[in-house]
Amino acid sequence: MFDLLVTNAALPDGRTGMSLAVQDGKFVAVDAGLLAPAHETLDAQGLLVSPPFVDAHFHMDATLSYGLPRVNQSGTLLEGIALWGELKPLLTLDALIDRAMTYCDWAVAKGLLAIRSHVDICDPRLLAVEALLEVKRRVAPYLDLQLVAFPQDGVLRDPQGMDKLKRALAMGVDVVGGIPHFERTYEQGALSVKLLCELAAEQGKLVDMHCDESDDPLSRHIETLAFETQRLGLHGRVTGSHLTSMHSMDNYYVSKLLALMAEAQVHVVSNPLINITLQGRHDTYPKRRGMTRVPEQLAQGLTVAFGQDCVMDPWYSLGSGDMLDVASMGLHVAQMTSQAAMRQCFDAVTINAAKILQLPAYGLAPGCHADFVLLQARDPVEAIRLRATRLKVFRRGQVIAQTPASTATLQLPGRPGSTAWMA
Repeated sequence: MFDLLVTNAALPDGRTGMSLAVQDGKFVAVDAGLLAPAHETLDAQGLLVSPPFVDAHFHMDATLSYGLPRVNQSGTLLEGIALWGELKPLLTLDALIDRAMTYCDWAVAKGLLAIRSHVDICDPRLLAVEALLEVKRRVAPYLDLQLVAFPQDGVLRDPQGMDKLKRALAMGVDVVGGIPHFERTYEQGALSVKLLCELAAEQGKLVDMHCDESDDPLSRHIETLAFETQRLGLHGRVTGSHLTSMHSMDNYYVSKLLALMAEAQVHVVSNPLINITLQGRHDTYPKRRGMTRVPEQLAQGLTVAFGQDCVMDPWYSLGSGDMLDVASMGLHVAQMTSQAAMRQCFDAVTINAAKILQLPAYGLAPGCHADFVLLQARDPVEAIRLRATRLKVFRRGQVIAQTPASTATLQLPGRPGSTAWMA
């Protein structure tokens, strides 16, 4: 007898009428029309069952700090950077933990069960590192939290930058981070990429760098990142986040760059919500959109994910932890409106992001963890369109969050008594 049997489910790959059987926290069967005894049976009623959402790029040490010590009135990157500098001396361990735990509650309610969070290591106390390692411990039963050692001010700008990054890794941080375009010169940026990739190779770590988050077409650190990935044999272990400068590069150079990235198997994370508001600030018209070249990267065979980046922090006063909101913005800005492309945007916040984080046993197949979401939608496109309600969220086959279906009661002559916005 199964622990749980989900019947009549639609899956993201287009299969319908599917059953998913769960035993001991894992899927043991995924078949059409499977009927078998189970301690609990859930009729999905033709709605979408998806693997959990995954956020491949976030800053949990700053989340929910909106208004501290003051509001970012301009909504600009520069004021956000200044605000974070003002806030850091005021941070306390307990406040960092409390805000992060609250955000994790939001995430779980939205079906977001894995997050890669960058954590600022510029403070010599490494207070944020200590706080997020404690959060990682607390949420481990229900959420996978992966941490990136992020030298936010530039690892070579700070004489102790590399030492602090190594300390963070020794404390238990998972991934080597960097921000080469924020170093003082292009040469220093390229050197930082080389040194950080060598460190990751020595310690067997993954790499995720804030890379070329700029409108500058000469910000070409992704080229160095791909080269070092290939030189050191880090294929499939390296991610370039943002890469917004690619929207300013000429097509001839990009054609060579994409080929190099594909050879190195560099992953890409785009953060559409934040980047399209922060980039293009120096343009009059035409304005650049602040996205990397997502369709071209996907066509080259690269793994591309979308990240939330910020939620109610010094840089971004909005956000709710909803990865479908991120997918929708990415879809629109990247002009990915074909049926296939819209489904790729759903993949960008699920399976692609999971691949980048190297999450074990992720997916809807026998042997995978029984982590999944029942959405009030019939397919991925409808889920994005509606920002579909997460009716039930499961972790290892157990419900950990649920939300009532979104419906409106109508009082209109000759019309139905309710609607759920599903045509």
